[in-house]
Order: sequence, then structure tokens, then C-alpha cells
Amino acid sequence: MNPTLDIAPEIRSALEAGRPVVALESTIVTHGMPWPDNAAMAGDVEEVIRAAGAVPATVAVLAGRLKIGLSADERDALAREKNALKLSRADLAYAVAEGRTGGTTVAATMIAAHRVGIAVFATGGIGGVHRGAETSFDISADLDELARTPVIVVSAGAKAILDVEKTLEVLETRGVPVVGYRTDALPAFWSRTSPWPAPLRLDSAQAIARFQRARESLGIAGGMLVANPVPAAGEIAFDVMAGHIEKAVGEAQAQGIAGKAVTPFLLARIVELTGGASLKTNIALVKNNAKLAAEIAIALAGGA
Repeated sequence: MNPTLDIAPEIRSALEAGRPVVALESTIVTHGMPWPDNAAMAGDVEEVIRAAGAVPATVAVLAGRLKIGLSADERDALAREKNALKLSRADLAYAVAEGRTGGTTVAATMIAAHRVGIAVFATGGIGGVHRGAETSFDISADLDELARTPVIVVSAGAKAILDVEKTLEVLETRGVPVVGYRTDALPAFWSRTSPWPAPLRLDSAQAIARFQRARESLGIAGGMLVANPVPAAGEIAFDVMAGHIEKAVGEAQAQGIAGKAVTPFLLARIVELTGGASLKTNIALVKNNAKLAAEIAIALAGGA
């Protein structure tokens, strides 16, 4: 028994039986989308994972309890919560100690997933090096977490609002493999391609599972980033998004928005600038990542 940790019975049973489980973050619920889109998306993504043959495990902190798996009522309450914290490695334990409620970032979700033995995690896009980091030093803790915690993270690349080129450089320096799934170009979140090549390429969930097992057999620590392009029907072209991003970033700088507030501001502003199209794309890419993550979890569980 752990006095601060609750593992949903379905997830505990799956882990004990060696069945495939996929972790899901919750800042996309608390900070990434407005109500009621966030609640609908969270439920739909869990169903995508179930349909693919794995068990979903949404991670969050509710009133000081680290939850591995949420009930429908808990998910709905989190989606409505207006004062949720945005939790990363630095403040995950703070929320537990102080009885607070918060959504877990990529870093915090990786910590929680590894703590209970979940090897695969699906998200929208990871955090990274923010634009202007050469003076602000604003670099997401997600990158260090990928370097230290052995969880496969399936995303649509780094969030395109970031300095993607510098993010790739930091990941390379930290020894984190970045795998383009069926692509030679790094996906740019809302866009299937970008000017940057994917450092590695694999074309099946089975190949990704083999790669991870090889890393483990060689004693190589840390996680892996799988960059999965958004489906073509849902993408927004890179050059179109670049214009919206530049406008939103300029507005954030003019308003003095910094730190953890930057990403939620930019994502919300871009929804406005795209007339809601970016939100639809965000939902499409999260579902797509969840499906691939389930396939990878199944491959790992089956030894393929």
C-alpha cells in the first residue's frame, strides 16, 4: 500500500498480468483545451486505446492523491477544475504533500508511469526549448526526463510553438533517440512535416519494441521519443501554422507572459487565430498517438 498513490483496479490487474497498458497525461485536460472539448477528448482517447487492445491509464493528482487511472467522474471533475496546477518533476510531490489537484505534464506522467511499471505513454507533443531560451533559459523538464526515465513517449513531435531545432539538439546531447514513425521528416505537431529530418526512422510498432528491448539489453538508460505524424486529413500545413505561431509568440512577449503560462497561452491563442482548426488537429493527433502507443505496448507485452 502506498499512502499517496492510487492505482485503478483495472490497471493494477493488467500490470500484474503483463497485459499492455498506455499512460496518458492530464495537462492536455487541465491546460491544453477548453471545457467541454477537454472532457470529450479525454474519454475518446481512452476508448481509442481500448479499441486497439490495451488499457488506458490517465495520470493526474486529485486532492493530493497521485492517480494512475481515472474514473469517468474523476475525469470530468478534472476537466472542469479551474485551479488545477500544472505539474512537472519539481512540483509533483508538492501537490501530493499539500493536497492539491493538478494535471501532469510529460515529465510528471513519465515519473508516475515508470513508478508503477507502465512502459509506454501517449501525448500530443512534448515540451522543449522555448524560443529565446538563449536569454530566458526556458527549457522544459520533459527533455531531462526523457534522458533519465525509461518510458517510450509517443507524440506528434515537439510542440511547434517551441524552437524545434534547439529541442532536437538538446535531445541529441542527452542521448534520447528520436524516431520518426514511417517518416523521414520530423512532424511539427499540427503539421505532418517540418524542415528538420527525423534522426531515426522505424515503420512498425514491432520495430520500435525491438529497439527499446535492445537499448535495455545494452544497459542504456532513459526513454525514447516516437514522432508520429498527424493524419493527413487533419493536418495544417507547416507554413500556414508558422504565421499563426509567430503572431501568438509576439503577443505573449508583448504581454510579458513567461514560464509555465507560455504554452497554455500560445495554444489557446492559436485556436483563436485558426478559427478552431488547430483544436481539431490537436484532438486528431492525440488519438493517432494513442493508437500507435497501444500497438507498441502490445508489441512489448507480446515479445514481438
